[in-house]
Amino acid sequence: MPCQGRIRRSLCTLFVLGLTCAGLARASATLLLEEPYGKLGFFTATGHAAVYLSGVCAETPMVLRPCAPGELGAVISRYDGVGGYDWVAIPLIPYLYAVEQREDIPLFVDPKMASFLRDQYRRKHLEMVAPDRDDGRTPGGNWYELVGTAYDRTTYAFAIETSSARDKAFIDRYNSSPNRSHFRTVSHNCADFAKDVINFYYPKSMHRSVVADVGITTPKQMAKTMINFSARHPQLKFSRFVIPQIPGSMARSTRVHGVVESFLKSKKYMIPSAVASPIFAGCVLAVYEGTGAGRFDPAQQALVFNAERALEPPLGGEDRRSYQSELNHLVADPAGETSGARLEKWGRLLRNAEPDLDAQGHPLLRVPMGEEVVSVGISGSNILANKAPEPFTQELLEARLRDELRRGKPPKASESDVARDWNRLQKALNSSDTEVTARVGRPQHADSQARWDRAGDQP
Repeated sequence: MPCQGRIRRSLCTLFVLGLTCAGLARASATLLLEEPYGKLGFFTATGHAAVYLSGVCAETPMVLRPCAPGELGAVISRYDGVGGYDWVAIPLIPYLYAVEQREDIPLFVDPKMASFLRDQYRRKHLEMVAPDRDDGRTPGGNWYELVGTAYDRTTYAFAIETSSARDKAFIDRYNSSPNRSHFRTVSHNCADFAKDVINFYYPKSMHRSVVADVGITTPKQMAKTMINFSARHPQLKFSRFVIPQIPGSMARSTRVHGVVESFLKSKKYMIPSAVASPIFAGCVLAVYEGTGAGRFDPAQQALVFNAERALEPPLGGEDRRSYQSELNHLVADPAGETSGARLEKWGRLLRNAEPDLDAQGHPLLRVPMGEEVVSVGISGSNILANKAPEPFTQELLEARLRDELRRGKPPKASESDVARDWNRLQKALNSSDTEVTARVGRPQHADSQARWDRAGDQP
């Protein structure tokens, strides 16, 4: 039924809300395939794996309980060298963004802000896992991987429905079992833990690849087997979505690989091997081609996750180009300074800024300007509410929009993500004193409604 007329639009709205509420209420287990970051070796190119359980919440990082109505569940994963524990459970929003409230998620992040927010959450909730040093300073180690993962990398999610009965059985099993670390890269890594969790819900649904990964369990292989399992069981509701990396000056994460794929695509390993033994190099290439390791695209047919709304289709190419054109026109500098030069100048100012919280606990940056210090809100809750000079807010929002509108995979934003930030930028530019609800200054494309119609439920 077309959503035309006041009554029909109301009925359509209620129908969509009903689907979203049903999605929130339905228990699910979601494999999180997280892209790698950093350059520590070809094993790190396999990324990280975790499991998000929508019906299981964290009483503490080591004690599980059923979720109360309205709670979003917890992410559970295995880490190396985090308090001596084998697994740690973190609520979904802190796990992704290192804040407790959705409205406090930063719109733009640099390394100092990411470290600050992680440490703020650690001091409040994770002292039992990562206590202060004797002098009160922040400890070292890998505890930072527990929170704010969306600052470092893009995550691909593969969700399959479960049941409250299995959630309860899982809680009983893991609360009563020893939780002491026995992490080993080859045999007891993060992907092994994710495999065991999903197999608890659906026995023998996930398995390692002896050929493509030489017997090592990898996050990418777990994603492939989960997709295959869902295809064999179409009666189980299944969805896939992308959790984009937060825009900012943090290094962007890279594509996730399997073991053989990582070896083949790493020049510092593959070239010497090919010189020493062309036969060995040929075998590696044959395994790569034969297993189809390079053809798996985790972003294929994926929706885009947003912490404040339902899953939505990614922004289409035609809409992206339209936004880019209008953005270049909207922020054109009459003095002739390019957008790149403005953003670079703004970046230099941010390097001297210090992260902090405002009186309400929302994140902000304190930027030195001569003898004064200017406070700039950087989250949805305070970016337009404080009295920061307009150029700071405008350039932050411009930088975020340009990141969201970059070409390439994986998807970086949905249409409503970009529309919301477009509206914020227009307000910062004082183009309107009221909420801008239309797509001002850019054409409405015919495929927009079709994409909204394909939007999925919440994870």
